[in-house]
Amino acid sequence: MTDIRDFGMGFFSIKGKNAVVTGGNTGLGRAFTLALATAGANVMVPSVVEDDGCTRELVEVHGSRYEFLKADITATGAPKEIVDACVDKFGSIDILVNCAGICPLAEVLDFGRDKWDATVAVNLTAAFEMSYEAARHMVPQRSGKIINICSVFSYLGGRWSSAYAATKHGLAGFTKAYCDELAEHNVQVNGIAPGYYATEITRQTRSDPVTNQRVLDHIPAARWGEPLDLMGAVVFLASQASDYVNGHVLSVDGGYLVR
Repeated sequence: MTDIRDFGMGFFSIKGKNAVVTGGNTGLGRAFTLALATAGANVMVPSVVEDDGCTRELVEVHGSRYEFLKADITATGAPKEIVDACVDKFGSIDILVNCAGICPLAEVLDFGRDKWDATVAVNLTAAFEMSYEAARHMVPQRSGKIINICSVFSYLGGRWSSAYAATKHGLAGFTKAYCDELAEHNVQVNGIAPGYYATEITRQTRSDPVTNQRVLDHIPAARWGEPLDLMGAVVFLASQASDYVNGHVLSVDGGYLVR
């Protein structure tokens, strides 16, 4: 049994750990990448979006290693290649953050199978395949952290975004199912459910006074979230401090879900 007197801020350090963050060079994904690097982890970022050099600079200034891998996580065999590349480059995979996601918008009668299939492929199937490949390494080493980026729409419906809501509900369920099997191997599987954040993807909503106020009226904190608001959560779930937290989806939403 660990003595409580041993507790210190080192419990939140992930120095020397090796992470993969899908979609980790844009938007909220970049915040997760930077948070892990700041706490000491080396980070590999697979993405279809070319690296502009900014993420590398933000990571390496903290003394952590950064690798960008141009990859489509929905391509056959890509998840295995990504995880294997992390192990080859860094020596192990200790942390996986499934962040990559898409959210095509359309009314029900305009939302066809093509939009549905594309959303499921990125948001759910790729997260499963990435987690499966990571687990193949984490189980033998008897340690690992899988962090799935869910959403407040893991709990709610969503006008014009039926596939997004369905996949985020599914991702929350997947988080609990994988926890149930991997916990005995000392692998923790948790999720983060962001609310409404001030990023490029929400610029149009925020620029319209009516829709902007509609969102703010639903947030007890009375403001949009900033990427910084998520960085502590991902470090906590990636660190020793959360070793007995498993199968949980942490809402970081300014209180959105309570109103």
